Amino acid sequence: MAELGRGAASIIYLVQDPKTRQIWALKHVVKENPKDERFLAQTEAEYQIASKLDHPAIRKATRLIKRKERLVNVRELWLQMEVVDGAAIDVDPPQTFEDAAHIFEQVAQGLAYMHSKGFVHADMKPNNVIVDDRMNARIIDLGQSCEIGTVKERIQGTPDYIAPEQVHRRPITPATDVYNLGATMYWALTRKFVPTALAKSDSLVGSIEDHLLEKPTPAIELNPRIPELFASLIMECVEVDPDTRPSMQSVAERLNLIRGKLLAEAERKKAGAVEPIDVEPA
Repeated sequence: MAELGRGAASIIYLVQDPKTRQIWALKHVVKENPKDERFLAQTEAEYQIASKLDHPAIRKATRLIKRKERLVNVRELWLQMEVVDGAAIDVDPPQTFEDAAHIFEQVAQGLAYMHSKGFVHADMKPNNVIVDDRMNARIIDLGQSCEIGTVKERIQGTPDYIAPEQVHRRPITPATDVYNLGATMYWALTRKFVPTALAKSDSLVGSIEDHLLEKPTPAIELNPRIPELFASLIMECVEVDPDTRPSMQSVAERLNLIRGKLLAEAERKKAGAVEPIDVEPA
């Protein structure tokens, strides 16, 4: 029916089942050369994890279709997924601190659920969170998700949100998602990126050791209007040492508290709304 988006080796279509008339998102992955084998494996792993999850904040994957070549080698995959309406945070960021707390609380609850099932998302970033017109948030793209404790063969993650342990290929844990989410919240409320351990210089890409990693400017210094509790939480999430970051469930509970305080303040002011984030895009 339509093309929804493209990835490194995939295209996502809006499709309709001719029998049931049900609408789906269909991810099509094709192996054009031997290097594309990892994209097939990644999509199959995505299905294996997503099919085990059932949470309102996580997009569901319902079916994996394979086309084999010579009855053995898989050449094409189709991943059938739930259609998610709305806009990604990188396109339409939250406009108030109340909305931001509400959106990120839902994301944190979804990630905490993933962790309880033994998995880590490992690529949380603004364009992997879709928000509809009722402020319902949905986590998408489990292509880099893995079991807790996985050590990946190569660096995987998005440079501006990647955790130090991902850059240095240490075990991926729930604390990794906490860092990725913290970096996402930092951007949403300041429009600036945290300095990550992945160094970019013209044609060279290297890594920075933990003790040399530049500390991010406190979010509240970049945007003094951020509620202090919100700013403190963000900075705790992007600590270099995974052991010093809060748990994802704690992040969700604190976001719930922050939102409650903002609503109570709005009621006291009898304004009917909270103050806008008022951040100019960088």
